[in-house]
Amino acid sequence: MEQGIVIFAGICGAVGILYGILTAIWVVKQEKGTPRMQEIAAAIHEGAKAFLSREYRTVALVGAVIFVLIGIFLSWLAAFGFLLGATGSATAGYVGMMITVRGNLRTSQAAYTSLKNALKLAFRGGSVAGLLVVGLALLSIAIYYSVAKAIDPKQAFYALIGLGFGCSLMSVFARIAGGIYTKAADVGADLVGKVEAGIPEDDPRNPAVIADQVGDNVGDCAGMAADLYETYIVTLVAAMLLGKTVFGAESTWAFFPLLLGGISIIASIVGTFFVRLGAKQYIMGALYKGLAASGILAAVAFYFVSVWFIGKFLPDSKDALAFTPWTVLLTAGVGLVATGFMMIITEYFTSKGFGPVKMIAKASTTGHATNIIAGISVSMRSTMPPAFVVVGAILASYALGGGFAGKEDVGLFAIGLAAASMLSMTGIIVAIDSYGPVTDNAAGIAEMSQMDEKVRGTVLDPLDAVGNTTKAVTKGYAITSAGLCALVLFAEYAREFLAHGIELHFKLSNPLVLAGLFIGGLLPFYYGSRLMLAVGEAAGGVVEEVRRQFREIAGIMEGTAKPQYGQCVDIVTKGAIKAMIIPSLLPVASPILVGFILGKEALGAMLIGVIITGLFLAIQMTSGGGAWDNAKKFIEEGMYGGKKSDAHKAAVTGDTVGDPYKDTAGPAMNPMIKVVNIVALLIVPLLL
Repeated sequence: MEQGIVIFAGICGAVGILYGILTAIWVVKQEKGTPRMQEIAAAIHEGAKAFLSREYRTVALVGAVIFVLIGIFLSWLAAFGFLLGATGSATAGYVGMMITVRGNLRTSQAAYTSLKNALKLAFRGGSVAGLLVVGLALLSIAIYYSVAKAIDPKQAFYALIGLGFGCSLMSVFARIAGGIYTKAADVGADLVGKVEAGIPEDDPRNPAVIADQVGDNVGDCAGMAADLYETYIVTLVAAMLLGKTVFGAESTWAFFPLLLGGISIIASIVGTFFVRLGAKQYIMGALYKGLAASGILAAVAFYFVSVWFIGKFLPDSKDALAFTPWTVLLTAGVGLVATGFMMIITEYFTSKGFGPVKMIAKASTTGHATNIIAGISVSMRSTMPPAFVVVGAILASYALGGGFAGKEDVGLFAIGLAAASMLSMTGIIVAIDSYGPVTDNAAGIAEMSQMDEKVRGTVLDPLDAVGNTTKAVTKGYAITSAGLCALVLFAEYAREFLAHGIELHFKLSNPLVLAGLFIGGLLPFYYGSRLMLAVGEAAGGVVEEVRRQFREIAGIMEGTAKPQYGQCVDIVTKGAIKAMIIPSLLPVASPILVGFILGKEALGAMLIGVIITGLFLAIQMTSGGGAWDNAKKFIEEGMYGGKKSDAHKAAVTGDTVGDPYKDTAGPAMNPMIKVVNIVALLIVPLLL
């Protein structure tokens, strides 16, 4: 039974990869546009490729040291799992991004034909990254578990923790480096280009414009892909570990999460074909059709698979009493419903069509300070609904597992199943997210190549505006799933000690527990401050360089001289690579130091502190930043005086503050939360 599920998961993973490859082939066969468009796209492609190459070389040096340390002090199986996880995460981000930087050019060209064709091409380009992420992730789990079990059956599950750690560490590096790069370039370009020089966004006269376009890909595409790749793997691994410790190492429940993952890949593939415009030309609605179709198909399949699983393989086992097919369906449904709620909530706080963004736009009419005040207010208020979604998901799944009826362990496993169900939608979610940088770049290429303004205004600008919302809502999904995943990891941390006869007590009367809580609560704030400062410093370098070129290169503003785009690319590349090291290692070193200095109870308390403050900070930053961005775009459409008005200048200031919020510090909280938890789980053998 176990082997059959693992093989099924591997096959579904391979199907996801095959779909990604076939879709990539289709994308690159589409028309590429004019020579000028191809020249701009080639510069973006080369910049993105060069940045990722430098980033990965740096990560490889750090990873090599960690690989050796894990092998010497813990387990060589876990060490090779770490290597596979880091490699898989890097591969998913790199390949997916390489397709999106090809899709942007072709989306610009498709805009000449129709909105429908441009949407189709942009989404298909993004879906390559989405299906590669889940396909590679599920295939990695299936293959590495089989290999590890063949080598040492007792170490097979522990080896998967190493796999999760490798993904998580790569994700932290990708999120931090990509986030610093994209926002340093964006902020620097806007401050000098829009505010000082008064030229449009993506104007070819701006020396930072290519760096800005590159940043959209390395941050929003490669970064998000690496983030959700590791969240997907870590969540499935955490649920499998809980199944093992709750029901025993021989129980097939430990492999049930793999069934959910495999089914959802097929459902996500089918869902991509439902993304199409209706009569109302509602772009966001077209994307939601694909998400809804994937979720419904997955939910129906979850029920029938549960009937098959419980009826055929567990009829005489005590494990069969844990769930019925309906309770499994409802538990999985909790994760799917939570996904839907988070998408809706985040859209409400970040879309131009709703009150929060309109309030920020209106506040811009009275100055820069009132814009900032309104944005901070919205960002803080945006944390409340997601908190209720997380709490509701925890309580509902725990109750369905019988947690309130005396089956505490089964209730914990039910939370793990809900989290696995939520993450099973990763394929379609990453596809929707990667659509964002494709359309953003497509609009930029159109602006720089002086494409027909009518085509830009009626096709590419609406696609780009929705892209901002999709990037925001998928970040909301990533944050919520990270919170649930971290809670599952924390539960497994405590149970790992219990499995060795050690019961942990997290009493608030214990000063070590209180110390752990405070340290954990502090970490996201210090971590976020380092990232915000890094963006500011790198953006300052871009500002000075753009000013220098405007001052020293005659003819730039007249369009008779070409800016030195490579200078800004080099500045943000060096700044991002240099600034990513310390923040990336912070979540690795912290649990080790706390665990060995203050003890295992303090470490457990630290995990809870990190989850709570990290979750709220991540939501606040991503929703607030998205709201600031779309408030600016709302004004640019003609409200409150439109472009170059005083309200617009205030909105640009808010957007530049929100940029590192939503695309650097906020999203980087997700992998940080999970790295802290998975490192704690990894070092349990050393703390026994």
